[in-house]
Amino acid sequence: MTVSKPIPSIEDLKTQAKRLRQHLSAEGVDITHSKALELIAHQHGARDWNTLHAQAGNRLHLRVGDRVSGHYLGQAFTAEIRGMTMLGDGEHRRLTLQFDDPVDVVTFDSFSSFRHRVTGDIGWDGRSPRHTSNGEPQLVVRPE
Repeated sequence: MTVSKPIPSIEDLKTQAKRLRQHLSAEGVDITHSKALELIAHQHGARDWNTLHAQAGNRLHLRVGDRVSGHYLGQAFTAEIRGMTMLGDGEHRRLTLQFDDPVDVVTFDSFSSFRHRVTGDIGWDGRSPRHTSNGEPQLVVRPE
């Protein structure tokens, strides 16, 4: 079984390259910024910097306190991330969202069930691996 580590954001990768370059320079080894980026890419298992940049750019980077919008059980929402946990497989995160306005999770006209806060799992694309009965992801999140 192959376990892949989450790829840091592009900003974090560039910071890693800068630190590497500074460390090597202190040891008397001068490299270009481009070379540092290539070395960071190899360290993360990518063929080159362009490949790693594309992989990192396709991942949704969220933090506790971020504002997000999306859909929960088919209902639109805006919310704040109140909690986040990386799940064991490294490909999913569990988010706790505090909705700005309660979301009615029942589609029947005869009654309602409003949620103020929910917890759900998302992949790096911001979509839940679980789906509703109509095939839509239970939770879809995107930065505001």
